[in-house]
Amino acid sequence: MRETLVLNASFEPLSTVSLRRAVVLVMQDKAVVENAHPGLRIRAASVDVPVPRVIRLSRYVRVPFRRRAPWSRRGVLVRDQHRCAYCGRRATTVDHVMPRAQGGADSWLNTVASCAEDNHRKADRTPEQAGMRLLRKPFEPTPADALLSALGVSVREELPDWLGALPA
Repeated sequence: MRETLVLNASFEPLSTVSLRRAVVLVMQDKAVVENAHPGLRIRAASVDVPVPRVIRLSRYVRVPFRRRAPWSRRGVLVRDQHRCAYCGRRATTVDHVMPRAQGGADSWLNTVASCAEDNHRKADRTPEQAGMRLLRKPFEPTPADALLSALGVSVREELPDWLGALPA
């Protein structure tokens, strides 16, 4: 199912929602379509709506300040573009750089995407102990980067320039 980026009335990114939820918000006049998939439309007897990629809420919603993006396994896979941090193949699991058995935490800086083979080979050792090298260091994405990453890399390139330069 397609994900749609939701912007506040001030163009601040808030979250991603399903295509169905985005269309409902537009139909209820709670949001307007800022960016749509080219050539795709949702049609019914009395409705003709472009398939939204980015919607903006009509009214400003006050949200608590988010300094950090919340950590999640899905977020780590999206951040690393589903590529194994050890070999570069397709990643399906999340590996702890400092294993939880040795006190490692579930955090952005301690987890990387990994293929099942490398995750099993590394086991409960650090990469140095296992003789493995990280291809890229883990990093903590900003909340805005986490939302844009959830939409996909190819989508980011197709979005307007003003959206790619959103503040953190």
